[in-house]
Amino acid sequence: MSFPRLSGILLHPTCLPSRGGIGDLGPAAYAFLDFLCAAKQGLWQVLPLGAPANGNSPYSSTSAFAGNPMLISLERLAERGWLDSRLIDGLDGEQGPVDYEAVSRTKSPLLNRAAQNFVESAPEHARAGFLNFCTQNNWWLEDFVLFAALRERYNNARWDLWPAALARKVPEAIEQARAELAANLAIQRVLQFFFYEQWNAIRAHCARLSIRIIGDIAIFVDYDSADVWAHRERFRLNDDLQPQVVSGVPPDVFSVTGQRWGNPLYDWDHMRAHGFEWWVQRLRWATQNCDYIRLDHFRGFSQFWEIPASDPTAVGGRWVDGPGDELFNRLCAELGGLPFFAEDLGFITPDVVALRHRHHIPGMAVLQFAFGDPGAHIYLPHRMTPDHVIYTGTHDNDTTLGWWNTAAPHERQAAEALTGRAEDGINWALIRLAQSSVASFAVAPLQDVLGLGSEGRVNTPSTTVGNYRWRYHPGALMPGLAEKLARLAEVTDRLPQPVHAQSHEDFIA
Repeated sequence: MSFPRLSGILLHPTCLPSRGGIGDLGPAAYAFLDFLCAAKQGLWQVLPLGAPANGNSPYSSTSAFAGNPMLISLERLAERGWLDSRLIDGLDGEQGPVDYEAVSRTKSPLLNRAAQNFVESAPEHARAGFLNFCTQNNWWLEDFVLFAALRERYNNARWDLWPAALARKVPEAIEQARAELAANLAIQRVLQFFFYEQWNAIRAHCARLSIRIIGDIAIFVDYDSADVWAHRERFRLNDDLQPQVVSGVPPDVFSVTGQRWGNPLYDWDHMRAHGFEWWVQRLRWATQNCDYIRLDHFRGFSQFWEIPASDPTAVGGRWVDGPGDELFNRLCAELGGLPFFAEDLGFITPDVVALRHRHHIPGMAVLQFAFGDPGAHIYLPHRMTPDHVIYTGTHDNDTTLGWWNTAAPHERQAAEALTGRAEDGINWALIRLAQSSVASFAVAPLQDVLGLGSEGRVNTPSTTVGNYRWRYHPGALMPGLAEKLARLAEVTDRLPQPVHAQSHEDFIA
């Protein structure tokens, strides 16, 4: 698929300086989009939008389809009349890192109160929008709301630790649970309605500003998710409901034991026999909610590392063929095109490159990786082609200034040989390199635009503490930054292009 020539910013919504201690889809999001418009940026890239299952990572979610309720704006709910504005007047928390436990304690009761108010008093037009949402999304929504309610009943215990009849989805037990939890199920449905109402309003605002949204899809799903609980036949589980094999990557120069991610692996034979229906649903849903999609760990579609679940490390794994062309042929036939690009970083074999090329899926390049040994030169601007998306860094990298402060002398020398000594910092030097390349999309994390060091890092892979907590300061988006980005977009021919009218089902309440 041919991508337009655009530039943009990578920023997950949790990083916004919203009230209540976590970024959300309220006023701060609209202020950020107005900044992007003034900066003549045509792209906003986000991370997966689901609620984290374990820890803070959006790549480990309780659902491949449901939105994270913590991203719902309380201010927007008050504007709709679902929440008394006096209840949020005392909320501050616009500054500082996200404290997820504190946010949940503060925000969850207010969200539930708003949902209850909707259930009890929504007028006819609002209820019609809600029922439309529920009808259109019944195929994932009903499994998710029951999963969420049961998870809440059992104090967030993993689903295989629930009573056996519920873990195994015995019909009589499920029917009884639905009856007992009917009130909670109604709340969970409304929360998803609130989330997607606000997200679709964001999308409509982006379209008015000629901003396209890049979403993100993790190739694997979490074991403790509605997807695995509701449809275990799609995953390689044993009779005890435990994974037979799990995901990861083999040992390399970074880890002698590799990485054992632990996600259950798909039963690709089952997926194939059912026409890859779940993947078609998943990617159709993604393309309905975002304009472009980054496919995380693209290599796994060609070959994936299969680790016996009993192994504590990734050493004993093996490479197994993935669905390859069959899946992407099916997706193209069903979706009418593939608005995807591939996360194909690291050690990539020729078969992965060939798969990407056969389906015209652009790849990724990260400038921070480009100045090491000569083999890393594939990430340099002069090696780019239009079928690439180029970044200064990603959510998994340190900020560019953080990287620079710890870079080896030979990396610094190589970078300065190309950029010269940038008076405004290496972060701006790499932003200019990215945008002046022939890559279709050029994306920089907001931290690089703000000139932040390692204090602005979002995630450190293979660690579980302190990640996805960073937020930018409320006064950080200065007009001078927008002007500087706008001038760069103009001279590199990356000005935003109008977004064609799309059918955004707003479900406005």
